[in-house]
Amino acid sequence: MKKNRIHIADKIYDRLKKRKDDMLSFLFELVAIETPSRDKESQHEALKWLSSHFKAMNFNCIHMPGRITGGYLYVRPDNRIKNAPIQLLIGHCDTVWQRNVIENMPITQANGQATGPGIYDMKAGITQIYFALKTISELGYSMPATPVILINSDEEIGSFESTPIIRQLSKKACRAYILEPPLGRDGRLKTARKGIGRFTIQVKGKAAHAGLDPGKGVNAIVELSHQIQKLHAMNDFERGITVNVGLIEGGYSANVVAPQSKAVIDVRVANIEDGKFITQKIFELEPQMKDVALKIDGGIGRMPMEPTARNQKLWRKAKTNGELIGLELKQATAGGGSDGNTTSLYTATLDGLGTVGDGAHANHEFILTDTIVDRAALLSLLLLEEV
Repeated sequence: MKKNRIHIADKIYDRLKKRKDDMLSFLFELVAIETPSRDKESQHEALKWLSSHFKAMNFNCIHMPGRITGGYLYVRPDNRIKNAPIQLLIGHCDTVWQRNVIENMPITQANGQATGPGIYDMKAGITQIYFALKTISELGYSMPATPVILINSDEEIGSFESTPIIRQLSKKACRAYILEPPLGRDGRLKTARKGIGRFTIQVKGKAAHAGLDPGKGVNAIVELSHQIQKLHAMNDFERGITVNVGLIEGGYSANVVAPQSKAVIDVRVANIEDGKFITQKIFELEPQMKDVALKIDGGIGRMPMEPTARNQKLWRKAKTNGELIGLELKQATAGGGSDGNTTSLYTATLDGLGTVGDGAHANHEFILTDTIVDRAALLSLLLLEEV
């Protein structure tokens, strides 16, 4: 059995290696369609382009438009077996970049690297999905679980429109592969991610003239400064809890005792219990000054992706399959969130399966072009894994 697996791995790798130029051509065309998260028109163009390619491979494609974003593309084989187990592949076509940024971040290829807005995060991952499925089909292999692909256009802004369908599909899937970029230039797979929360604290004080009647006012900015110190004290780096006051505002004018102020807080936690713990601590905050009112809103929007037993089992399969094609894979925890945070709540999940590179959300964004072959081959082998 092991010998047969090696033979399959060799055939898949060899075919993908020969298709490297095709893969890069596909990727560059996709990158050339600029897709800011809130630009519905560009999202529709990208999803239509992807749909045409999957349809040519005998996949059924359904584009569900969003209210604010371009929505998502749901892809499944035309000849799927009813009631057969499904395996979920997730990618996002939206990027953090605005339209026309490509003029300053052009698509280039040189010295084993390729650049362009969204090439690393994460249009290379979408390219891997397409060519992994194409390769498996061309070689005549049968997957033990039906591949179902979900490509959304709102991941960079929290997947607020696509999370319901991701949750629904995850509950039905036997496993989920997330094609986000790996961690670091050594290409570590993401087997855990921190949960992400956002909270808002609004302080109501009392206005007064700063020169004539300062004693009659209650300064909401001063009160907020007390609360910020309390929030900062909640950080526990060893435990993996981070509380960052990232935005503050308040007051009307320098000569007015500020009657109002506000802070927006980013929270990261390593596990669900810590999410509950820190949420409770934030909501238990009380005013330090008299005649002040606090209003606290928010919560943990993306639960952590924890290194559960089923996730670790999937990681071990990836490590074993990586060895068949000469990859020495490592695992890691990511501080940021992804749609893997959602899928992991319901099914075995492996994240960071995308192409190796660097510069997510940065001007130097790039991929290492040789690794798109390695990662597409790894994904192909994982799709062929027994359920």
